Amino acid sequence: MTVTIYDVAREAKVSMATVSRVLNGNPNVKPETRKKVKDVIERLNYRPNAVARGLASKKTTTVGVIIPDISNLYYSALARGLDDIAEMYKYQTIITNTENDPEKERDSFLSLVSKQVDGVVFLGGALNEETLSDIKDSHVPVVICGTSEKDKNLPSVNIDYFEAIKEATAKFLDTGADRIVFLKASYSDQLENHIEEGIKSAYRDADKSVDDSLILTAGSDYQSGKDIYEEISTHKADVVITMSDETAIGVLHSAMDHDLRIPEDIQVLSCSNTRLVNMVRPQLSSIALPLYDIGAVGMRLLTKYMNEETVDEANVILPYKIEYRGTTK
Repeated sequence: MTVTIYDVAREAKVSMATVSRVLNGNPNVKPETRKKVKDVIERLNYRPNAVARGLASKKTTTVGVIIPDISNLYYSALARGLDDIAEMYKYQTIITNTENDPEKERDSFLSLVSKQVDGVVFLGGALNEETLSDIKDSHVPVVICGTSEKDKNLPSVNIDYFEAIKEATAKFLDTGADRIVFLKASYSDQLENHIEEGIKSAYRDADKSVDDSLILTAGSDYQSGKDIYEEISTHKADVVITMSDETAIGVLHSAMDHDLRIPEDIQVLSCSNTRLVNMVRPQLSSIALPLYDIGAVGMRLLTKYMNEETVDEANVILPYKIEYRGTTK
């Protein structure tokens, strides 16, 4: 038989309100009463329902997590950091997978709000105008990780993508490359705009003109990288920059299938640095994001907003490295 808060109150000979105060850590309970209630809770093996507790505290101790592609190692690495901090702060997570669909992203957010989650974390995502409007209207704390929105109204955790890609592009240009293809994901977000601008800024600093035809669109999976190789080859690219490691590996394998030498004939750089980069030969060069830390810091930032703590920095920028491995000179 399920043990209820009424059973605990009856056994401890206190009111249900007192049991509720003990469960919620309310300091206005005498120490001896608190101990008596906790002893009964342990003896009866009572497990309070988070939603039921939320009726009194207006909190459900649940956090919604919105992920564009749950099968992508990039997002799973972010989620691992987030989940560890959520567990540390006693929050349960509800994960939704939007399949890179902005409409599903919006529907997922509204569904989570209807479930009365205490907060929501977007791990990537398009964040279109409709979704941003819903976020504003909901009054639910939201943090975004690995993505951004142009007005920077939402708390966020990222690296400086503009500077990272500008640094990498400048090195390519300095070492003789001049046909740099950037593969934007078909599920476009604001971060890709930062990356595109970083590439163009490096070209301007080198007094070179940008060829906009070298900015192509591809999916974020392995097959998309293979499929777009023919188009890349028509542009006589000497460097390919991708958002996804999987896409980069698809490009890499297609280039090798066409007898191109890596990195002598074509160089490949990704912007994810998941564990896949060390599983291919040659090993994939990548902008190294602290993926676990981005998720972890994002969740900690959300706990501050949910608990109305002081927030010193709403838009957190973490350090990055560029790992030049076997696919670059």
